[in-house]
Amino acid sequence: MNRLKDASSPYLLQHRDNPAHWWEWGPEALAEAKRQNKPILISIGYAACHWCHVMAHESFEDADTAAVMNDLFVNIKVDREERPDVDHVYMSALHLLGEPGGWPLTMFLTPDGEPFWGGTYFPKEPRFGRPGFTQVLREISRLYHAEPERVLKNRDAIKHQLAKVEAGDGGVLGLADLDRMALRLTELIDTEHGGLQGAPKFPNPPILEYLLRYARRASDGAARHRFLLTLERMALGGIQDHLGGGFARYSVDERWLVPHFEKMLYDNAQLLELYALGFAETGRPLFRQAAEGIVAWLEREMTTPEGAFASSLDADSEGEEGRFYVWSLAEIREVLGEEDAAFFAKVYDITAAGNFEGHNIPNRLISGEAPDPVEQRLSVMRAKLLERRASRVRPGLDDKVLADWNGLMIGALVRAAPLLGRPYWIALASRAYRFVSDAMSRDGQLGHSWRGGSLIFPGFALDHAAMMRAALALHEATSDASYLRDAQTWRDILLTEFMVEETGCLAMTAKGADPLVVRPQPVHDEAVPNANGVFAEALVRLAQITEASDDIKRAADTLDRLIGVARTSPLGHTSILNALDLHLRGLSIVVTGNNAQSLYETALQVPYPDRSVRLLRAGEALDDNHPAKALAASGANAQALVCAGQRCSFPVTDAEGLNARVREMLATEPGSPV
Repeated sequence: MNRLKDASSPYLLQHRDNPAHWWEWGPEALAEAKRQNKPILISIGYAACHWCHVMAHESFEDADTAAVMNDLFVNIKVDREERPDVDHVYMSALHLLGEPGGWPLTMFLTPDGEPFWGGTYFPKEPRFGRPGFTQVLREISRLYHAEPERVLKNRDAIKHQLAKVEAGDGGVLGLADLDRMALRLTELIDTEHGGLQGAPKFPNPPILEYLLRYARRASDGAARHRFLLTLERMALGGIQDHLGGGFARYSVDERWLVPHFEKMLYDNAQLLELYALGFAETGRPLFRQAAEGIVAWLEREMTTPEGAFASSLDADSEGEEGRFYVWSLAEIREVLGEEDAAFFAKVYDITAAGNFEGHNIPNRLISGEAPDPVEQRLSVMRAKLLERRASRVRPGLDDKVLADWNGLMIGALVRAAPLLGRPYWIALASRAYRFVSDAMSRDGQLGHSWRGGSLIFPGFALDHAAMMRAALALHEATSDASYLRDAQTWRDILLTEFMVEETGCLAMTAKGADPLVVRPQPVHDEAVPNANGVFAEALVRLAQITEASDDIKRAADTLDRLIGVARTSPLGHTSILNALDLHLRGLSIVVTGNNAQSLYETALQVPYPDRSVRLLRAGEALDDNHPAKALAASGANAQALVCAGQRCSFPVTDAEGLNARVREMLATEPGSPV
């Protein structure tokens, strides 16, 4: 019996008609495995995953294969986006078996949920050097029943390693250490195509932000060039959807041409921030267009009726990866006419033979900015092609609302808005924020995934950390005190429900959540920044806004615990290192007085890696510990004070003076290491 018909996850619903007898993850499935004394087959994937679809069509929809699955195993299907905790545990187990990982994740468990063997995609018949899936199923079942000692040996070894928590070396880090690490990172950047060297190429936004922070901090021209080169090559490449906006998850080649076509909310949130920073750094229209394309895609295709943001768009349509996005020269001629088609083809690498497996993936061959008349002409052509593309069979939309991914996008919209002069983006962010904070919470604690009124609760550490950071961004941008109160609520929940006192790290799961084989406490970044790094940044930003002694101490203590881990593997922990950079050199800008809107807007246009902003409204007072307290109260006229640690500038009263003071204080040597 297939039990997925009532699931809320679009991914699980894709499998509701399989002949495989799927269970959802939960104690009932484990109890059934114990009752029948069968091992568990757990298959983990997500709605936009191409190879998940391939394995489903080959095996899970095949009656003969499903019969073997049903006879030998209790079968559990998991949406990794809905249950990142389950995915993390079993993906970590796969890595311990020496496998590189990926989805679909196929693991074999004892009836207690303990992993003992696994892999990723298994073909139905033997190929690619991999055994056929039914061969694997029969052999695993045989081992489980006939050689239990081998199963238990694997189980015990994996459980022992899973229980370990990343340990730090106890050292400290200062700006000189961050600079040395960033110099090594600069050497790893592909000098021709940008990004980390080799293929496949992922955007790696936390790493790129770390590179930019270093370039700005140290005035390193090479690092700055490689950051901007990466943004440029991605914006020109096929990884960007040049017609509809937004970026695919990664490129399979080293020059960003051929994407893995699914589009994920979390990638585009992080890239929106980076392209806004790139535009602030250079003024290049290419970077503005990339950022605005992300938001255009978000509004057109990813905004739910409730105003929140959906999770992803599938890679496949009509059973073929990328079919929705590729073109023939003939179709472009049909839409644009001969003359315009020839021009478009020259700019976007469209040929009769195709640039990828007989098809064309639009990618821009002109690296510089074209004159305005040319851009306007191209814009009209892109709009016509987008309209034609809209008539095709669309990729599937995973419309579940995830609190953590929404938090990332909300923060990105708010941070990007002042850098690109798009204030209405803050309204988009505020609407999504209100849905998540209202519809997805119970007594202040967030759930993780919402769809059709069904809420997965409690949420995870990253849900609360990302929404805390989003709340602080909205507070900075609007001066609405309710956002600050929300951030403090989620801070307290993270400290009480997720913090593990013995390690000083956040666990993924809340104390009251359903138990897993282990309670995971990862600190390294993956496709999304780690909850510990996001929380550390939010604590630093909160401390800079309030300058309350408790907030300052909490931020410093949290970083003190985390940086020892980050030292051991810097590239895997750049969200923590970015938080440390903000702590060591970030400025706090306080704007006060009457008619202060112009100064306030100027403060918000200072790129967010360098500052936190607070508009002090009439009747509000700074904390007694705040270094600007006396100066802020000294007059009723509009003024801004720029503070670093416990030292503040004299008040400035105009935009030019504020920008000059920011530059001056950023160039001043900050305090000692954490």
